[in-house]
Amino acid sequence: MTATQFNSSTRKASSASKTTIVLAFASVYFFWGSTYTAIRIGAPDMPALLLAGTRFLIAGAILLAWCRLRGLRLFWPTKTMLLLSLIGLLLLGGGNVGLVYAEETVPSGLASLVLAVIPLYVALIEMFLPGGEPLPARGWLGMALGFLGLAVLLWPSLRIGIAGNSAVLWALAALLAGALSWTIGSILSRRAHLPVNSFVAAAWQMLAAGIFNTAAGTVLGQWTHFHLTGSAVGSLAWLITGGSLLGYTGFIYLIGHVPVAKVSSYAYVNPVVAVLLGIVLLHERPARAEFAGMAGIVVAVFLLTTAQVKARPQLADKLEEIPAES
Repeated sequence: MTATQFNSSTRKASSASKTTIVLAFASVYFFWGSTYTAIRIGAPDMPALLLAGTRFLIAGAILLAWCRLRGLRLFWPTKTMLLLSLIGLLLLGGGNVGLVYAEETVPSGLASLVLAVIPLYVALIEMFLPGGEPLPARGWLGMALGFLGLAVLLWPSLRIGIAGNSAVLWALAALLAGALSWTIGSILSRRAHLPVNSFVAAAWQMLAAGIFNTAAGTVLGQWTHFHLTGSAVGSLAWLITGGSLLGYTGFIYLIGHVPVAKVSSYAYVNPVVAVLLGIVLLHERPARAEFAGMAGIVVAVFLLTTAQVKARPQLADKLEEIPAES
């Protein structure tokens, strides 16, 4: 090979790599942001447990089959498999089911913004755990702004709930409980240090959550309310492919090729995408207070994540298992 040919080949490889990274970022930003819209579309026809259950059963099976074709190790010691299952139940059981249940009542944009505070929860809890790191002043500013933004964001819905619409209050409670479940699962995943390939771990977590959610929905007799209408099928297909497969695959690729500090930008991009899609596709009309809360939360997450990175680079690893995916 001549020097000219070698340089040409190198430029093509570099270009392909940059193109792949751009596509991966676009996938994480758009597909994860759009899952809130897809859930809102499918929620009226599919109960929360069964929507989340069927979604993760199918996506987990597909991803596990892909891992098998790649020759990755699938089966691990019992303790490791149990930990993977527990993490899956916390992230995709409690976390995602809470979101789906809430979106039966509240707009998708509001739901996405409530879950956008998960990185704040993680940072707050991590400080009090063994080996945790204190936040610098920039991080505390982000924390205060984030919770103030959350209060402003929730106030219009809280007023409606207090006025007599208990369904809104239950929906907000489900969102906050789901966010806590996702936070605990994220911290457990990061601290477990499991030697499992990320794609294999994701597949088992999805399968565990899918089996549990579907079984729970079956026991509760929810199949009579499960209707595969055209919109429901479209919602489920989008969540399986865009949210669970393409979005997560893009995320895993970025973690391996781009600094985590840059990947963590999804935490404040996804909510904006979700709000905009809710306005355009679902004709949602957020109140002015909700826009103010959104701005506060997005800025807060930016301040917090950049403060963690500047204080100590490895702290950014906290975000590796916090996909505000839904």
